[in-house]
Amino acid sequence: MIPATATPESLVGRVALIRTTDRLQGVRRALDLLDINPVEGRTVFLKPNFNSADPTPGSTHTDTLRALVERLSAMGAQQITLGDRSGMGDTRGVMQAKGVFDLGSELGFETIVFDELGAEDWVPADAPGSHWRRGFSLARPAVEAQAIVQTCNLKTHRFGGHFTLSLKNSVGLAAKSVPGVGYNYMTELHNSGDQRRMIAEINATYSPALIVLDGVEAYTSGGPDVGNKVEAGIILAGVDRIAVDAVGVAILRQLGTTAEVRGGRVFEQEQIARAVELGLGVAQPEAVTLLADDADGRAYADGLRPILEGAGE
Repeated sequence: MIPATATPESLVGRVALIRTTDRLQGVRRALDLLDINPVEGRTVFLKPNFNSADPTPGSTHTDTLRALVERLSAMGAQQITLGDRSGMGDTRGVMQAKGVFDLGSELGFETIVFDELGAEDWVPADAPGSHWRRGFSLARPAVEAQAIVQTCNLKTHRFGGHFTLSLKNSVGLAAKSVPGVGYNYMTELHNSGDQRRMIAEINATYSPALIVLDGVEAYTSGGPDVGNKVEAGIILAGVDRIAVDAVGVAILRQLGTTAEVRGGRVFEQEQIARAVELGLGVAQPEAVTLLADDADGRAYADGLRPILEGAGE
């Protein structure tokens, strides 16, 4: 279990929503609006979306990463370490293609390639009532950090996840396989009819200090690497993964998305429903509070409310 303090009650369900096409300014505005500092004096593990090196929203945009690292440093983070495990390519190659190592040198953060971790660097974990046959293992650098910050994208997932937002982004913290064990956890995940519940279960092991979702562009079908790309013009920030993902699903529905993402109530989506069962955030759409800092954002948030609370298809 990753050490974490409980999310303060005042932050549960709060999601900052910024209408913008400028990622640098959008991230800064979202964090100003959220008005929290969960990283001062702490070691921070930063989880991006480097499943592949495909252009955003296939992977984390450099501007989003830059704005987030600069703000975490200004907040007084003691040390920032970025790490990931790519599911669609060699992680070192993906990070090299995205310029992560050069950016780390420029901005002063450490980088870790999970593919290169030894057996001792993976920590066995599981969740209550787990659908994982053998549990899963988490990267020790994340487990031992004092705060986990993640940045995800706005997109659908054609390989059974249905959508990949903050809950799905946590899958990159888990091992594909542990050296010397000879078991492929990701094969189990992707072949399971419980895949979406299993995604939520990885999240039961930690509480994020901060989430930033880059929805300036979105995949409304396809994904996670390539898909039907649209200009969505949104940045979200919060600490409640259920609230962030529920708002993300509502935005995908507003944009026009797949039958799987449109179906049923937002909180009936299996990733979200299982996360609710595990107590990872708000339990109902009425508990989601959308924050905006201008008239455009407030109008957009008002338009999402009936989608968020509606019956879906």
